[in-house]
Amino acid sequence: MFQFWKSASARWAAPVAALGLLAACSSSQTTGTSSVTATSDPATAPAPADSAATSQPMAVKPSAPAPAWGTGLHPEMQAVIEQLTALSGPTPMAKLTPQEARKAPSATDAAMATMQKFSIPTPPATADTMSRVVMPGVKVRIYTPKGATGPLPVIVYYHGGGWVIANLDTYDPSVRALVEQTGAIVVSVAYRQGPENKFPTAHNDSFAAYQWTLKNAAGFRGDPARVAVAGESAGGNLACAVSLMARDKKVALPKHQLLVYPIAGYDLNTPSYLANTQTKPLNKDLMAWFFQYYLRTPADGKNPLIDLVHANLKGLPPTTLITDQYDPLMSEGKMLADNLQKAGVAVKYQNYAGVTHEFFGMAAVVPEAKEAQALASGELKNALGK
Repeated sequence: MFQFWKSASARWAAPVAALGLLAACSSSQTTGTSSVTATSDPATAPAPADSAATSQPMAVKPSAPAPAWGTGLHPEMQAVIEQLTALSGPTPMAKLTPQEARKAPSATDAAMATMQKFSIPTPPATADTMSRVVMPGVKVRIYTPKGATGPLPVIVYYHGGGWVIANLDTYDPSVRALVEQTGAIVVSVAYRQGPENKFPTAHNDSFAAYQWTLKNAAGFRGDPARVAVAGESAGGNLACAVSLMARDKKVALPKHQLLVYPIAGYDLNTPSYLANTQTKPLNKDLMAWFFQYYLRTPADGKNPLIDLVHANLKGLPPTTLITDQYDPLMSEGKMLADNLQKAGVAVKYQNYAGVTHEFFGMAAVVPEAKEAQALASGELKNALGK
């Protein structure tokens, strides 16, 4: 949800796109597809390989002791958090208005600043993009692998931002990594956001974009019979909600759903919420802020499209679900994985130690992100027959 905030300056625009590309180009590991629960400690994972075509990057190291809230942060993740703190200033995000928050530096900006600080190079783009309008107020950006011939599988991707902030550019790194590593077309959805458009607007827009993709996939070299959904944080919530809506409305189900640290409940007193009151980039106060600006009333928090952990999950597609250690959403993500399995859904669950919310798109810097992208892409390729 929060590799999300709109870039504070246009100078980041080009390198932000390259972050996901470098992540993808440096990742070749594929993880198996068993329906098991596992916890990863990527401290022993190999660092991203240096590029022979560029100057050697420096080792990414933090410049200060770990924060009190994250004494187990891995060094690369801590270095990104240090950059985010330096860019953001002293005012917490939850003290800003939505309009101010949309202009604030993001975790994506912090990852880019870390790349620049440690001379991590960026490769050329490997996906072509085009925009299409789904309906008034809702558009998609379609990423197609350069030189690919169809029909290709399609992933409908929903960005994070608490249904309030962020946009397609903010999550461009994650999308490009999925394109690079799966060989699929990715349709990234720009849904309407609160507080201007409150619940269930983003959810209805997301389902409309999914239906539009099924209808129009052949027109952009996609295969309408091989469509998956994916998303991070609020986008992970939307991806699962789209699966629920497709099931209930008798629309073709996605072949797979990738849920990366999804918002899956409305309980702000789970163990991970209580343990992560000061974490960055996401903490308990900021989650409450997102709910305040997207939900019409607290009663909306109990709607099955928000409160996924208490929804009827039977009949949903096979699922890859990723969580992380320093994240208020970790407990509900694990609960959603457990409840999906109890409902008979095949689930691949992985928790990553030493990292925070928004780590997934940072594979150029954070080794755990490289692992998570490889896991997600391997599961998607298996599901989509690519």
